[in-house]
Amino acid sequence: MAVLNAVATIFAMLTFLGIVWWAFSRGRTQANYEASMLPFSVPDEGALEKKVGGSHE
Repeated sequence: MAVLNAVATIFAMLTFLGIVWWAFSRGRTQANYEASMLPFSVPDEGALEKKVGGSHE
């Protein structure tokens, strides 16, 4: 049973390290930058309401 736990732990660690390596690889630089800029590409909710409605009653 201990051997099975050890194999599962090693497999999970290798999977995690593979995902981290993939996420921070040079090929993903542009995609990571675009994803980091998404929150800034949408207008603010308050600014949109001021343009459309004008006031809150």
